[in-house]
Amino acid sequence: MFDRATEDLRELPAYTVSEVAHYLTVPPATIRYWSVGRGSYEPLITLPENSLSRPTLLSFYNLVELHVLAAIRREHRITMPKVRTAIRYLLDTAPSVTNRSGSLMFMRHPLISYELGTDGLDLFIERYGHLVNVSQAGQLAMREIIQAALRRIERDIHRLPIKLYPFTRAKMQGAPTTVVIDPRLAAGRPVIAGTGLATQIIAERYKAGESVSQLAADYERAASEIEEAIRCEIPLAA
Repeated sequence: MFDRATEDLRELPAYTVSEVAHYLTVPPATIRYWSVGRGSYEPLITLPENSLSRPTLLSFYNLVELHVLAAIRREHRITMPKVRTAIRYLLDTAPSVTNRSGSLMFMRHPLISYELGTDGLDLFIERYGHLVNVSQAGQLAMREIIQAALRRIERDIHRLPIKLYPFTRAKMQGAPTTVVIDPRLAAGRPVIAGTGLATQIIAERYKAGESVSQLAADYERAASEIEEAIRCEIPLAA
């Protein structure tokens, strides 16, 4: 469990732009654009304090936020000014949050607040859909996309994100949850769910010539788990 009385690992700068881009299969330039802005355009997310040094570092909460944005991007070409307006609309019109932890999360990270999965989702889609002229059918598809992304976020008793199961395949619906990112394991790098086995180590051994069956036997895991770990690090056909 995370101890809210001490420094929360989820809020600390931990991931480079390149790492986040790799985990979410989004170009690094896009992740940087969303995270720190460009020119007169402000960023879409709030980075940890002192994270704008070189290199720019993002928190676990930022990673989860960008996971949601990346899901939207797969279906609709996202533009920062329009999404920023939709996020502001969400903040201005969503129901008030009574839980202090939840309230702080909602204000700093509205895209991953628990409220987005309830009433807030309709508000966001209404505003975003209007801004990009998405049809009613398109808005329904967008709802399914965002819900698919939100379902891959595991939360603690305070309804705050605690684990992320990143998409390892191009197809989001029905994608396996074999790989997880947990700030408490492997320095927050992807591991096989239920273990501390880092996907990067498995992929490196695979690239060095070891077969899936050899790795499965060595780690005493199912071949499908090894394959998904490799897919996380080396994008393969879905």
